[in-house]
Amino acid sequence: MLKDTPPLVSIIGLNWNNMVVTCDLLRSIKAHGTYPNMEIIIVDNGSNEDPTKSCKDIYPESKIILTRKNLGFAGGNNVGIKAATGDYIFIVNNDTEFTPFIIEGLLEIFQKYPDAGIVSPKFHYFFHKETIEYAGYHAVNIFSGRNSMIGCGEKDNGQYNHIQVTNYAHGGAMMVSRKVIEEVGLLPELFFLYYEEFDWCEQIKRKGYKVYYQPASLIYHKESMTTGKSSPLKTYYLTRNRILFMRRNVGLPYLLVFLIYFTLFTIPKNTGVFLFRGKKEHLKSFWKGIMWHFNHNITFN
Repeated sequence: MLKDTPPLVSIIGLNWNNMVVTCDLLRSIKAHGTYPNMEIIIVDNGSNEDPTKSCKDIYPESKIILTRKNLGFAGGNNVGIKAATGDYIFIVNNDTEFTPFIIEGLLEIFQKYPDAGIVSPKFHYFFHKETIEYAGYHAVNIFSGRNSMIGCGEKDNGQYNHIQVTNYAHGGAMMVSRKVIEEVGLLPELFFLYYEEFDWCEQIKRKGYKVYYQPASLIYHKESMTTGKSSPLKTYYLTRNRILFMRRNVGLPYLLVFLIYFTLFTIPKNTGVFLFRGKKEHLKSFWKGIMWHFNHNITFN
């Protein structure tokens, strides 16, 4: 149970040229935000249109911050974190929608488990409710540098209705305490988009904390409403940041294994697929993501 004086929770959402979706998020918070002590911060990441009036019309108490340029997922959320006054920070994608008691369930993890560093709720697909997207994460594969979500695509029959320590939080909805942020630091802005939450979780785990999955809290996810499910931008950052994550988070022997696999299997496969399908822009983005690493030394932030 929560204490008599509940801690302040700062909810941070990013908007980038997707005001309709962001307004839907605010409506869901207003309708299902049962928690009595929260502040709402919307960071606009350099959109073409100022979302302030639209957001305020729905949630007058919300705080709108205009960055005037696109700072990426990590940079934009860090602006929100710096402006937040809460004891706990709840970072959510704008293409998510709340369900009742989501915040209460996440806070329960921090109260029950002193080693909790970051926690994510269960995810269902918004357009296929009752179908699981996330019930935790498998570990990153040492060969491919990729991983998968536990339960993804399964009908929810309660098979993942138990609290678990997991490998990574879901970047679409993750709660972290101010104490942990002060100890670990902000989201790593070097990534800009994709893999930054995995890297952040690794940093949090290095400090002795654990990542938790809380099935009692549920969020709906519309998925890839900002970048699109397939775009050259997504191809570039997924490629670049997969390699970047491995360079920053695995030891030299494992990194060599990954690089050999990537060179012998991933590069030929992806190059062939993009050529066969006539996706020249994706092919350029894929190679651009690889070549970035020849010009950048990596230091841990």
